[in-house]
Amino acid sequence: MRFLKIICFVCLCLGSCKNRNNQAKDKSIVVYEIKLPERPNILWLVTEDMGAYIPPFGDSTVATPNLTRLAEEGIVYPNLYSTSGVCAPSRAAIATGMYPSSIGANHMRTNSSMDVTGLPAYDAVPPPNVKILSELLRLQGFYCTNNYKEDYQFKAPVTAWDESSPYAHWRNRKDNQPFFSVFNFTDTHESGLFEPYGFRHIETRHYHEGDTTYKWKSDRMTEAETPVHLPKDTKFNIPPYLPDNEVTRRDMWKLYNNIVEMDAQVGAVLKQLEDDGLLENTIIFFYGDHGGPLPREKRLIYDSGLKTPMIIRLPNKMNAGTKDNQVISFVDFAPTLLSLIGQKPLDYMQGQAFMGKYKADKKRQYIHAAADRFDGFTDVIRAVRDKKYKYIRNYRPEQGYYLPVDYREKIPSMQELLRLRDEGKLNDIQSQWFRNNKPKEELFDCETDPDELNNLALDSAYQEKLNELSLEMDSWLVSIDDNPNLSEKKLIEKLWSGNHSQPKTSEPLISSENAKIVLSCETDGSSIGYKIIKEGVNDPKSWNIYQEPITMLKGDKLVAKAHRIGFIPSKTVSISETELKN
Repeated sequence: MRFLKIICFVCLCLGSCKNRNNQAKDKSIVVYEIKLPERPNILWLVTEDMGAYIPPFGDSTVATPNLTRLAEEGIVYPNLYSTSGVCAPSRAAIATGMYPSSIGANHMRTNSSMDVTGLPAYDAVPPPNVKILSELLRLQGFYCTNNYKEDYQFKAPVTAWDESSPYAHWRNRKDNQPFFSVFNFTDTHESGLFEPYGFRHIETRHYHEGDTTYKWKSDRMTEAETPVHLPKDTKFNIPPYLPDNEVTRRDMWKLYNNIVEMDAQVGAVLKQLEDDGLLENTIIFFYGDHGGPLPREKRLIYDSGLKTPMIIRLPNKMNAGTKDNQVISFVDFAPTLLSLIGQKPLDYMQGQAFMGKYKADKKRQYIHAAADRFDGFTDVIRAVRDKKYKYIRNYRPEQGYYLPVDYREKIPSMQELLRLRDEGKLNDIQSQWFRNNKPKEELFDCETDPDELNNLALDSAYQEKLNELSLEMDSWLVSIDDNPNLSEKKLIEKLWSGNHSQPKTSEPLISSENAKIVLSCETDGSSIGYKIIKEGVNDPKSWNIYQEPITMLKGDKLVAKAHRIGFIPSKTVSISETELKN
């Protein structure tokens, strides 16, 4: 066992409150000696489009017994921020430990909307030494599963996961093998607010992986079939940027109803973990992939779009019921996971570990975020925030804030906002989002103005803070090589090293050495995956990561594939044991 010091904040619960911004206050600071297993299992429970709409973060509109239990047995983190107000760029940051705008991952849906942008489809291209987090854990002997969403702004190499499918599970690993398992919950996604309303349900569909066919869930229940977890006439705390009317209240009801359904799914996974006797040897993370699903939340870099709740439960309920107020960014996840398994974070990672053996000496002072293209609509915005203030720099001040993204306009409350806008019936606060232009700089006191409605950038009393955060943004942009004024066309040229098409990963080269197979690839930074196929046996599900020469037995066949992140994967090559002898 190893001993780690973690400073946690003990919070005094002052009772439940309907106000989503009312949170428990810290009572004192306590230093704990933490005993963690040398190789703990890691379980991520990831929900989508999630603001702090749950009791552990001060909102008691609905009961979430499983998340509440997790918080009571773990640590609550109220200051976690995504790097973008939308999922795929945020997942790129989590998967690599790098800011999306530093690797070409910040334009949402780079493989779609080509008819609008006139640009080719492309993937983010990190430096050649960058590997997806799960591959790094696989190299340390962990069984890595993803159930089931990937969506990183790049195609995951075959070496990324032991399993990535709707039925991926830690239960498929070897005996006593440590695991890193990710379960993604989709009911809280903004599409859960669309009409007709209803939860997804299981129906016969087919999901193919190699020679194996799985059944998969699809479609949605009708609203009449959908469980009702709270009264439809519940009184909600409507954000001031939305109209308080029947349409918005129904969307709020759907939002909370979806959260309760997600909580039940979290509980089902936790029960499996407990039934398997693994609860006290597993570090559990619960978090959202960015802020909430409502209009003026998702896709924006106000706190409503960036801030998402996180709970971490350590083995044996260490530091149970505490709160840690440190500021954390999604780029901190990769270095922290390596730190938790005793591995030093890699030099290319732009985040810092907030827990574990290699926890950073100093806590993070700032978080950074960016917003560029969303589907077919482009803006250029950068943000930096400390514990109290948010600074936003708008690189297109002549352009209005609102982007008419078709997907968002399927939300009834968004349609209602547009209707009231067109009829001139929005108040001053609700109208802000629809201004024809925007200031070059914005500054908000996020403690007194959590909805970021009162711009202080021109107030002389705040010039020192504005200058501090502006200089911090300049420094950050230089450090990660982010040029916000670079057009997306020029960005693609940069990612592709001046070529006119996506670079391809070279095929693996197969050679023999002392009767063993040696694999190599001419593409710098590529990972090589391989399978040994036994005669008369189904293909293995998982691709092994090539690390050292391979022994083949009589009748064996080897298949191999190479892939550098952001490049087109190589073709699959093969060799049989007979060919090796010859």
